[in-house]
Amino acid sequence: MKNNCLLCAEPVCTKACAVMDPAKILRSLSFDNEYVVMNSIPAEIPCTDCEGRCEAACPVSVDIRETLLGIRRDRPDKKEINYDVLKTDFCGIPLENPFLLSSSVVASSYEKCARAFEAGWAGVAYKTVCFMDIEEASPRYSAVKGEEKIIGFKNIEQLSEESVEENIRIFRKLKENYPTKFLLVSIMGRDEEEWIRLAEMMNDSGADALELNFSCPNMTHKATGSDVGQIPELVEKYCKAVKAHTKLPFIAKLTPNVTHIEDSAEAAMRGGADGVAAINTIKSLIEVDINPNNGIYHASIGGYSGKAVKPIALRFIAELSADKALEGKHISAMGGIETWKDALEFIVLGADSVQVTTAVMQYGQRIIEDLKDGLALYLMNHGFSSVKEIKGSTISGIVPTEKLDRSYIIYPKFLREKCVSCGRCVLSCTDGGHEALRFAEGRPILDPKKCVGCHLCILVCPQKAIVSSEIKVPKRQ
Repeated sequence: MKNNCLLCAEPVCTKACAVMDPAKILRSLSFDNEYVVMNSIPAEIPCTDCEGRCEAACPVSVDIRETLLGIRRDRPDKKEINYDVLKTDFCGIPLENPFLLSSSVVASSYEKCARAFEAGWAGVAYKTVCFMDIEEASPRYSAVKGEEKIIGFKNIEQLSEESVEENIRIFRKLKENYPTKFLLVSIMGRDEEEWIRLAEMMNDSGADALELNFSCPNMTHKATGSDVGQIPELVEKYCKAVKAHTKLPFIAKLTPNVTHIEDSAEAAMRGGADGVAAINTIKSLIEVDINPNNGIYHASIGGYSGKAVKPIALRFIAELSADKALEGKHISAMGGIETWKDALEFIVLGADSVQVTTAVMQYGQRIIEDLKDGLALYLMNHGFSSVKEIKGSTISGIVPTEKLDRSYIIYPKFLREKCVSCGRCVLSCTDGGHEALRFAEGRPILDPKKCVGCHLCILVCPQKAIVSSEIKVPKRQ
């Protein structure tokens, strides 16, 4: 089945179909929302005998009808989505759902924020306001890609290029036109005096709360951004300065470029912060130019984000959630969130709200529909009446390495009907695993005496012809 949907901005397939919205269905399937699709489409999809105008219009010839006809039909009774289950709060301020645009280019103008509010985002963390003269580089983005999707995103973006006064004008206009939406404003100073001035100016700006940026790794000014976030004493100092000069709740946005993020989080609490946000981008090399110029190879330092950083972000959120010093404090999580399942992982680890940047840069603000629908249906299907009920529910289930059960093996299971005899599993097991696979009559054969159940073969199979048997076999003594 050829299903390489481009997720077009103005999908011609939907324009060509008079019965359904195939583009929305394909997008939902791309964002792990099969159940949402099952819940919304007719029991009998009218694709079998249609003329296929959607496929004729598609610029890359996606097998739209075959994809739609392949959707599971074993759905329960259709449910009307109750979005009230998504209601939560940010330091006591009501949120219609936990989804925010994070402080970045995606929340850097009145127009972007207004479109986000109209689309269904509960709020935005506005791009960091400062007194510095910001001058950006060009180009300033790069990426690690796989199958034409961005896996890891790299940037050297800094802060808002608008003046503080112009940004305040934007904030007031946003609150005037969208009074029920949440406006979190990020700020950054170069010294205590600037932090105080910004805090005071934000008091009557229209901001609902503040986010103190102790985490940007791309600053051209020394002793700002992640340089501050790596020094707990400075985090505490600047939090105390803001606390003394603001009437707004505020959180500290922490850098992941530390060994123990709890040190800076606890410093923020001592400084009077109402919570924390994590993680900002991970400091990395953006691009290495392998074509020498005058004998010198060039590279630049920037921030790394996107799907690739999610496991790291999850670890930090789990550590923050488990820290008793943060008990009852707001945790706003970010780092590789693309789907509702990604958001759910952060919430069950202790996040109160989630922020998104890279996925919006890649797919647009419209992904809020799939985020809301997927999470709401998940909560409803599992009998939860509020997203707050699942917050932190996984923390007690995290198993330290030294406590893992090592008494059994789970062998791989080979789906012969899917196998095309490419030999990738045998190659990987022989050269990078435990030499437990061999070829016999053109197919892989497992030697259970050598197999340790590492599942490398499952991960490398391009046909998904190897799965976990899910049967725990006791190790031989």
